[in-house]
Amino acid sequence: MAMSKKRLLIVGGVAGGASCAARARRMSEEAEIILFERGPFVSFANCGLPYHVGGVIPEEGSLLVATPELLQNRFKIQVRLRHNVEGIDRAKHEISVRNLETGEVSREHYDVLVLSPGAAPFIPNVSGNNLPGIFVVRSIQDSRDILSFMAKNNPQKAVVAGGGFIGLEMAENLHHKGLSVTMVEMLPQLMPPLDPEMAVFLQDHLASHGVTLFLGERVMGFAQKPEGGIAVALGTGRALDADMVVLAVGVRPESGLAAEAGLLPGENGGILVDAYMRTSDPDIFAVGDAVQVRGRLFDDARLVALAGPANLQGRIAADTIMSPENERPGFSGSLGTFVCGVMGMTVAGTGECEKSLKRLGAVYEKIYCHPYHHATYYPGAASMTLKLLFSPEDGRILGAQAVGGPGVDKRMDVISMAIQKNGTVFDLESAQLCYAPQFGSAKDPVNIAGMVAANTVRGLVRLVRWEDIGSTQALVLDVRTPVERAMGHVPGSLHIPLDSLRDRLHELPRDREIWAYCAAGQRSYYAVRILAQHGFMVRNLSGGYAMYRAFSRRAA
Repeated sequence: MAMSKKRLLIVGGVAGGASCAARARRMSEEAEIILFERGPFVSFANCGLPYHVGGVIPEEGSLLVATPELLQNRFKIQVRLRHNVEGIDRAKHEISVRNLETGEVSREHYDVLVLSPGAAPFIPNVSGNNLPGIFVVRSIQDSRDILSFMAKNNPQKAVVAGGGFIGLEMAENLHHKGLSVTMVEMLPQLMPPLDPEMAVFLQDHLASHGVTLFLGERVMGFAQKPEGGIAVALGTGRALDADMVVLAVGVRPESGLAAEAGLLPGENGGILVDAYMRTSDPDIFAVGDAVQVRGRLFDDARLVALAGPANLQGRIAADTIMSPENERPGFSGSLGTFVCGVMGMTVAGTGECEKSLKRLGAVYEKIYCHPYHHATYYPGAASMTLKLLFSPEDGRILGAQAVGGPGVDKRMDVISMAIQKNGTVFDLESAQLCYAPQFGSAKDPVNIAGMVAANTVRGLVRLVRWEDIGSTQALVLDVRTPVERAMGHVPGSLHIPLDSLRDRLHELPRDREIWAYCAAGQRSYYAVRILAQHGFMVRNLSGGYAMYRAFSRRAA
């Protein structure tokens, strides 16, 4: 029976709560819908905050997705800003709400309650973490505070603590504003969703733009300098000078309200929900950054603070509440699909990374390729580095990552959809995608990744991993040109250019395995096929010399 005349209360706006409210109204004209938001804005694009600070989005109003007036006039949704929900009485189906303007506390009855409290920036428990000039980036007020500080103090040097999405975006935008930027990350790499060797390309790119990186370093405290500015103490004893600091070391789910109400928590600290976003109380739902979800591929518990899943979860909750007789699929699990732009480089991924596959004990294979984003004969072709993870048994796609320039995002979108449809590398190999010279190639990067992986699954080529190069007894064979080899090569490798290979087979051992490499992996594949058909024991080092350099320089 549809919930037509009942009372739906929603705690929190932004992506999850606001999308739930709007969808609920579209499903029922009769329900009373009230949204409580403790902040001054009901729905804003917090993903755009760094770009507002950087001046790329000049008008703050552009960040406002919906206003109380729009929600009331268009959707008949009551919005109560600056109202903080302080408690839930599950037995009475009531919430206690404090008006932050007047201090008055009231109680509101609900038939169904939706929690969308979001996540709060994590602030390290170190000395001086509240000094003037130290900021987080989560709300419009945060961006106002940063812009006000910059206007009054004209900072020249910024330290960004944290190398994830917000940290990278703030580094880019502060650099865009003319500041000298230093990034500090406690992990040995930037962008944790990437695997370490893929992060090397991002780190090199930032360094080439003048950003100073301290990886594997922990911020231990802050101190006000007598002459002005902030001293940032690192765990190694080094001190950095800064005029301002941005803390971007992650977020924590705001699950306190749910915990106090006795709702079951997940093992990662988020609110436990089922696929239809129900909590352990059938009359209370939860969506967004505060909930624990399951992984799409391995059903593992995870927290995902991304706007896309939050919007989807809000719709699922609204449909379940308002129209249970029209059963729709629940939340099918997170792929963690992401993209980030940093100073002209695009970093993107979907599905599992190699780190997570190892943690989960999964059996997998991987390939690398370096295709161009459109036809090389058309001006402006830019290369990308693409990593594909898949099952060696049946070719099922497990994940992908890419770094490069234009076109990285759309390739990850294609692979993300393939994973959601239980696709294989053979599906990527045969995918029929858009082609014109300014948009792609007859063999799209998605096709190329699929072809390389499909050759592996079919047994046409055996792969070997670059991380094993230092311990191998195999003969390492360089099939590049002499000019390429002179620019750098694997120590101890034998050099026979591909075009001379058939004439020099007598120089190669038949009682020893051969590992072939080139610049990107394509010519060494040709070499593998030649040698295999002449009876040699041979493997291909996927991704070529570019990946050798990345692996040799990645953090341990």
